[in-house]
Amino acid sequence: MNKQMKQNENQERREFLGAMAGLGVAALGMAEPRLRAAEKLIQPKATADACILLWMAGGMAAPDTFDPKRYTPFEIGVPAGKILCTFPSIPTALDGVRVSSGLENVAKVLDRGSLIRSHFMPDLGNILHSRHQYHWHTGYVPPQTVAAPHIGSWMSRILGPGNPAIPPFINIGQRLEGHGESEELKAFTTAGFFGGEFGPFNIPFPADAAQSLQPPKGMTPQRFESRMKHWRELVQRSPVGEKTSDFHRDSIIRSLENAHRLLHSKEKAAFDLSNEPESLRKIYDTGRFGQGCLLSRKLVEAGARFVEVTTEYVPFLHWDTHENGHTTLAQMKQQIDRPIAQLILDLEKRGLLERTLVVVATEFSRDMMIEGVPGSAAKDQSRAKADVMGELKQYGLHRHFTGGCSALMFGGGIRKGFVLGATAEERPLLVTKDPVSIPDLHATIFTAMGISPKTAVEVEKRPFYATEDGKGQAVKKLFEKSV
Repeated sequence: MNKQMKQNENQERREFLGAMAGLGVAALGMAEPRLRAAEKLIQPKATADACILLWMAGGMAAPDTFDPKRYTPFEIGVPAGKILCTFPSIPTALDGVRVSSGLENVAKVLDRGSLIRSHFMPDLGNILHSRHQYHWHTGYVPPQTVAAPHIGSWMSRILGPGNPAIPPFINIGQRLEGHGESEELKAFTTAGFFGGEFGPFNIPFPADAAQSLQPPKGMTPQRFESRMKHWRELVQRSPVGEKTSDFHRDSIIRSLENAHRLLHSKEKAAFDLSNEPESLRKIYDTGRFGQGCLLSRKLVEAGARFVEVTTEYVPFLHWDTHENGHTTLAQMKQQIDRPIAQLILDLEKRGLLERTLVVVATEFSRDMMIEGVPGSAAKDQSRAKADVMGELKQYGLHRHFTGGCSALMFGGGIRKGFVLGATAEERPLLVTKDPVSIPDLHATIFTAMGISPKTAVEVEKRPFYATEDGKGQAVKKLFEKSV
């Protein structure tokens, strides 16, 4: 990234945060959002009881993962315009279906689920990551007049906990402090206007999850109870107690009481990875994402409703491959390949896959040549020298692309061994068949979980829907049986 591009992104971040900052505070003054009774809804029959979202944060390039195109190996002097893929393709468990090399283990379990090759997103200006992540996770393009809830918070609010001791919504692997765009991530990693009790239980480091549930040294049950009592009194007398609505004040207190319940429950053993066989831990141990996949299985088994496991978004790292794209993707595949495949096999072995929906998704795809509006020519003249390969760091799919993306869905009533949609074989790699928007993908997830996409709550005397304006349509082709 050159200096001008970084300055532009920094300016966009400031504008985004300025628009969002007041909304979170304003939400605290709202009355309780109640389910809207104006429309009589028929809720779909659930095919899943829990959902695991495996989030490829930063923009996973579909042509170099689950939608391979023509492969061009690196060679000095090769024009960038000839490069569609930087990895060769490999066969999968599905006849005639290929994915990118480096995903050999996922390829072997592809017959357990559906591969979506026609997911797409709108162009959001210069495609700041936080805007797209906000859109994907909440279903709404920011900024909104209210703080939109995360999709996991909808499940927490509508379905409630599967086990009263286990947080219904758990977020694994994403630090919210100590790196770039932390405030942008906080803007959507919340329950929004639903209140604190429906927000995520954050576990940045899955290997330390069990330790985080241990009381400080010397903290007796009596001292803990005393602190809880004084904390409740403090909330009542603080600006939170004085200026927020009764609902949000009580919701904050209930969220702490839920955490208190977890600390004293036998179910907290689900947060401990050390009680798994060492041979299994080694398979998952590719880093924090792999450990998070193992933890997600344990938490769903214990009663969690929605668990997100992320490769973690950090600007210009991981899937954010603005440079060294090929090399970075090879490393990312090593992180995700074994854990994703093993998670599917473990859930299947334990009889959980049938009722657990597993989704692999990302905020957008990438391409060597196109960034911004699909089909437009790149305008960044400062990168013209990269139009011809001169060194390995230029080789890779660097630029954001929203016109065609891939997602995976397993379990939870989803069809097995099915491929939905297609993208063009030549640039621009736009969706050519069965397009799936974010509202429709969300509607599919909600429908599997037994929630109508038209479900709405009253916020500021108007309806706010689970999918944007209630218009999301479940993709019926993705289900084993009619829904």
